[in-house]
Amino acid sequence: MIDAYEDPGTPDVRGGWRYLWWLVRCQPGRSVAGALLGSTWMVLLAATPYLMARAIDEGLEPGDWGALAGWSFALFAVGSFNAWLSIMRHRTMTRVRMDANFRTVKVVVGQAVRLGAALSRRTGAGEVVTIGVGDVQTIAQALTVVGPGVGACVAYLTVAALLVSVSPVLATVVLLGIPAIVLLVGPFLSRLQGAETEYRDRQGVLTARIADLAGGLRVLNGLGGKSLVADAFHRDSQHLRAQGYRVGAVTSWVQALGVGLPTLFLGVVTWLAARLAAQGDITVGELVAVYGYVAVLVGPVAFWVECGYQLSRGVVAARRVVRFLRLEPLEDRGTRDAPAEPSVLHDPESGVSIRPGRLTVLASARPADAAAVLDRLARYTPSRATWAGVPLDEIRLPEIRRHILLADHEADLFAGNLREVIAPFRGAGNGATSPHAAAAAIHAAVADDIVQGLPDGLDSPIDAQARNLSGGQRQRVRLVRALLADPEILLAAEPTSALDAHTEALVAERLRAARDGRTTAVTTTSPLVLDHADTVLYLVDGKLAATGTHQQLLAGEPGYRSLVARDVEVMK
Repeated sequence: MIDAYEDPGTPDVRGGWRYLWWLVRCQPGRSVAGALLGSTWMVLLAATPYLMARAIDEGLEPGDWGALAGWSFALFAVGSFNAWLSIMRHRTMTRVRMDANFRTVKVVVGQAVRLGAALSRRTGAGEVVTIGVGDVQTIAQALTVVGPGVGACVAYLTVAALLVSVSPVLATVVLLGIPAIVLLVGPFLSRLQGAETEYRDRQGVLTARIADLAGGLRVLNGLGGKSLVADAFHRDSQHLRAQGYRVGAVTSWVQALGVGLPTLFLGVVTWLAARLAAQGDITVGELVAVYGYVAVLVGPVAFWVECGYQLSRGVVAARRVVRFLRLEPLEDRGTRDAPAEPSVLHDPESGVSIRPGRLTVLASARPADAAAVLDRLARYTPSRATWAGVPLDEIRLPEIRRHILLADHEADLFAGNLREVIAPFRGAGNGATSPHAAAAAIHAAVADDIVQGLPDGLDSPIDAQARNLSGGQRQRVRLVRALLADPEILLAAEPTSALDAHTEALVAERLRAARDGRTTAVTTTSPLVLDHADTVLYLVDGKLAATGTHQQLLAGEPGYRSLVARDVEVMK
């Protein structure tokens, strides 16, 4: 089985079937062992009726007790050996499935790490959760075909060969009948793939909505929007349930036919064999053997149907994994170094220029427009943005990440003590955190009360996403982390949106002091922050409409005045 720290290999992402085959090829020895054990086990199941026929025809019917005892002992020996084979087959196939499970988990987690900050921009959280919770198990279960599936084929051919020696007519019926049963189930498997694909897609959307609902429950309660979101969630869950019923309906037909058709086939073959025995064309022992052979074939046919069912679901799950693995992080073709001295960041699409050493605030009636400008300036989305006149695409991405930090107000916070949560990222700033630097950043973000209010101060445990803190506390913790990173250029999206007016005013004042002489750009429409800015850039429909100080824009831009006045009214 794959080791926790072993390289899982390079997956084949050309399609769902190819991904499943890659999982088989990653463990060739175990896969071959599973196929051999499964084949031997099923063939020996067919040996049981053969030995019974010999015991009847050569021992019981002529009264040869020695022959009867010999064949009976052989029957016992084969049965015991087959029981051991069954145990080994099950163990081997469990290892095959677990290896596929762990290997898929590792390639999915590795891809998530590889995408990095681009992950949330390329796919939803619900998609990743659905892959981890459901698709991984489904893919692993689909590899059942490696053992029992191959064994079923071998057993089918073996029984057909044995039946030829008994009756060519019965052999022909079996050879033609079993494939007919499988073909009858085939259309249902195709329908199952379609229904399962739609179900998985809806499940991903609903899972993402659950995550959004859980993360923003307090905000929704405060705004009175909980019932609206709850109604939308109820509506989506009803659609998912209806689709689940459709998947269940097709599945029930597949499973019913997988059991019912082989049983019906067993009855037909047994009736034909009984007529042949009554006519004297076959012996009583051969009649018993034919019944046993066909009874044994019920197992392989059921395995075929089950494998087809599992493969149909596995391919759907594998396609989702492949779709995720095909996502690419932001392409890095840069070959140049960052500018040697503080320089202007410019976004041609909006007309925004961030001048070095200044506190610049972007104000827009649509916060998403201002956030999009920061995304382009931090090179999280493709753009024609420049730094010191050089296109950002031509500068090596690690260089950009080392000098420019985009502080998102919804950035992830991992579980750990508070000291670990606020520690700067390696390579984003100056490295290790000194107590003085931590205290200065905490003071600048007005987060002293958070540290003092926790039982163990900086050593207090923090939940994932800091859910044991309030929204305003989480926002200040994120700001502490950004300030500790101490980047050359700090781009902060709505860093004070969840704070009360008094705290927001303190943050604006201290942020300016803490970043004095360094390049800082903030998106907000709060006059408490705007009043501390060196330059305010007023955006309309994502384009630069006016530039100046807060007071200049209040006096000369009616649209800006209206936007800021609205925020003033909200604060009152």
